[in-house]
Amino acid sequence: MQPQYLISCEKSLIDLDVVHGFLTNCHWAKGISRELVEKSIQHSLCFGVYELSEGKRKQVGFARVISDFATFAYLSDVFVLESHRGNDLSKQLLTEIMKHPELQGLRRWMLVTTNAHGLYEQFGFSAPQHPEKIMEIFVPNLYEREAELLGAIRSEQPLNTPVSQ
Repeated sequence: MQPQYLISCEKSLIDLDVVHGFLTNCHWAKGISRELVEKSIQHSLCFGVYELSEGKRKQVGFARVISDFATFAYLSDVFVLESHRGNDLSKQLLTEIMKHPELQGLRRWMLVTTNAHGLYEQFGFSAPQHPEKIMEIFVPNLYEREAELLGAIRSEQPLNTPVSQ
């Protein structure tokens, strides 16, 4: 029997343990704290993917959109758990995101991906036409450094990097 899946924007269904567990171990959010994941969910339009089996619901995917709902949206933290890949869930998830009524008529969508260009191209995404116009502030390994700092504070151990005065 094929598994049944539900894609929902209902935040009360989100399993924070699953979302945080994936994100804190993935390459783009390595070491992110549970509190920060929770805050990001509170301030985003979120989409959960759930497997429905024997009357139970299990989260197997997630995505969030940061938007003003008028002109711009940023697609972030898109994942399907490895054990559920190969079922076209990422395509179903992107279909639901792109047809969401609050996300229609936007002038610009953005995202960052290292290896899913083919997926996003199916939904109209492309490399920026004018990358020279795009600027960013990027702090690599921020979450891992924050986790190290918090660990040092909790254990009262000195940090690996000196603090200048």
